[in-house]
Amino acid sequence: MLKNLFGLIAMAAAVQAAPLPTAEKVSMPDLIRQYEADEHSLGSCYDLPWAEPILDRQQKLFDDWRTKVAAINFASLAHADQVDCLLLRNDIDREFDSLARQRTRLSEINELIPFRKAIADLEIARWHGDKIDPSKAAASVEEIGKAAKDLKDRVEKTKPDDKKDEAKKAGEKDAKKESDKDAKKKISVAPSRALRAAKAVDGLRNGLKRWFEFHNGYQPEFSWWVKSSHEESAKNLEEYAKFLREEIAGQKGKDDDPILGEPVGADELARQLKLEFIAYTPDEVIAIGDRELAWCETEFKKAAAEMGFTNDWRAAMAKTKLDFVPPGEQDALVSQVARDAIAFVKEKDFATVTPLCEETWRMRMMPPETLKMIPYAAYSPPEMQVAYPRDDMKQDDKLMVMRGNNRHYTRLTVPHELVPGHHLQNFVASRSHEYRRMFGTPFYIEGWALYCELRLWELGWPRTPEDKIGMLFWHAHRAARIITTVKFQTNRMTPQEMIDFLMDRVGHEKFGATSEVRRFVSEDTLPLYQAGYLVGGRQLHALHDEMTSPGKMTERQFNDAVLEQNSMPVEILRAAMKDLQLKTDTQPEWKFDQR
Repeated sequence: MLKNLFGLIAMAAAVQAAPLPTAEKVSMPDLIRQYEADEHSLGSCYDLPWAEPILDRQQKLFDDWRTKVAAINFASLAHADQVDCLLLRNDIDREFDSLARQRTRLSEINELIPFRKAIADLEIARWHGDKIDPSKAAASVEEIGKAAKDLKDRVEKTKPDDKKDEAKKAGEKDAKKESDKDAKKKISVAPSRALRAAKAVDGLRNGLKRWFEFHNGYQPEFSWWVKSSHEESAKNLEEYAKFLREEIAGQKGKDDDPILGEPVGADELARQLKLEFIAYTPDEVIAIGDRELAWCETEFKKAAAEMGFTNDWRAAMAKTKLDFVPPGEQDALVSQVARDAIAFVKEKDFATVTPLCEETWRMRMMPPETLKMIPYAAYSPPEMQVAYPRDDMKQDDKLMVMRGNNRHYTRLTVPHELVPGHHLQNFVASRSHEYRRMFGTPFYIEGWALYCELRLWELGWPRTPEDKIGMLFWHAHRAARIITTVKFQTNRMTPQEMIDFLMDRVGHEKFGATSEVRRFVSEDTLPLYQAGYLVGGRQLHALHDEMTSPGKMTERQFNDAVLEQNSMPVEILRAAMKDLQLKTDTQPEWKFDQR
C-alpha cells in the first residue's frame, strides 16, 4: 500500500544526492529558496503530521539537506553567504529537534490513538491511486470506529496519586499484545495529554473523511460497502474526541475551563535557547526578567509620585486605567495614535518610513472569542487588530477590556504593532533579503517591536506620567512573561501561579491575566516565544549601543540596517552587521546583558 510513497523517497534520495556545485558557484540565497521550496512541497503534499511514513520522509529531506550544507566550503564563502549558510544549518538543526519532539509527543499518546496507522495507510494509498478493495476497506474502517468506542469506555482522568506513575509510563511501548482481560483495563490519562489526544483524533477523523469523500460516488461498490461503516466510525471518533476534550481535559468552552499546558522541561528549554543563539541558561534568562521587573517597579514609583500618589503605583495605575474612550471610539483612537507615532518616528529620524508603508495598513475589531487569548492588540499583515469589547459580552468583562485598552496603554500597543513596530518590519522584510523570512524567530520579530518600545521611552514618547505608567505596564508585562513562562516550562510555576503573578506584580486584571496565560501555555505557542519579546529587545538595544556611539552609525542607519538584514537570531545579526568572524560550527557566546 505504501510502495508509491517509498518509491518517491528513493527517487528523492537519488535527486538530492547529486553533487553540490563548488563553493565559488554556490548562491546561498538561491540555495535557501530551494530548501524552502523543498520543505514547502513536502509539507503541502504530505499533510498528515501524525503519520510515521511522513515523519520518516521529512527526516530524509533534512538528512539530505544536512549533507548538502556540510559539503559547502564555508571558508571560501563571502561573509554574507557565511551568514546565510549558518542560518540554513541552524534551521535544519531546528527541524531535526522539532521532528524528534514530534515523535516523542506522538509516542506519549499512542495508546489513545491506536488507529492512526490504519487511517494513514488509507490516506497515503488514496494519494497515489492504489487499487482499493471496498470490502476490506469497510472492515478496516469499522475496526477504527470500534477502537474509538472502546477507548471512550476505558479512558479515565488521572487521579492525583497516579500522576507520578502516569508520567513514568508516558511514551513506553508495549512489547506484546495485551490479553483480552488487559484490553479492558482502564487507561489513566492526565487532562493535558487528553487534550492533545483530542486534537489528534480530530485530525485523524478529518483524514478519514477526506479519504471517504475521495472515493464515495466515484468508485463502483465503494459506497455500498463503506458508507455505513464510515458514518459509524466518524460518529465514534467525534464522540471520543469530545469525551477526551470535555470530560477528561475539562475544556467545555466556558470561561472557567481549566488552563492546560505541558512543560517541556529544563533540558529541552536549554536546547531551544541554544538553537535561538542565546548564550544563557534558563535560570540566567529568568534573572534578566527579574532585573527588568525591578527596574519597572522603581520607575512605577517615580511616575506615581508625579501623579501625586507618592510611591503607590497601584493607585496611579488604577487611575490610568479609567482613562478609556467611550464605546465606538477605539478605532479612532488607534488611528490617531498611529499617525502620531509615524510623525514621531520621522521627527526623531528613527527609521525610513515610505509613503506606501504609511498607507498600506488597516484595522479589524477582535471578536470576543479572540479576546480570550489576545486581550489587547495584535498585527496580522496588513491589519492592526483592535481589542475592545462587543455589546454581547458580560458587563464585567467589557469594563476589564476597556480598562486594559485605555488611552495610555494603547499609546504603546499601536506603535508596537504598526510603525515603527511590526508593520514597518513586515514592509521592509518583504523587500530586503526576503528569503531570510523563513528563519523567523521571536527574538528578532518580537524583539524588534520591544526594542522600539525601549527606544521610544528613551526618545521621549511618553508625554505625561500616565503615559509612563502605560509604557511601564507593558515593560513589566514583558519582564513577567520571561519569568512566568520560563518557570512554567521548567516545572516551577503552575498556570494559576502565573495568573496570580501577573495580577500581583504587573497590575493585570483577572480577564487579561487569564487570557494571557491561556496563550502562554498553549501547545500552539513556542515555549520561548514570550521570553523572545524583551530578551530579543535587550539584544537589539545592546547592539544599538555598540554600533551608534559617536563616529559610528546614526540612529536611522542602524535601524534601517537591522530591518534590511531580515529575520535571524540576534547574535547572528550582530555578526552580520559587525562583520565578525564566523565558522561553520559557530556557537552562541554573546553575553549581551551586562547590567
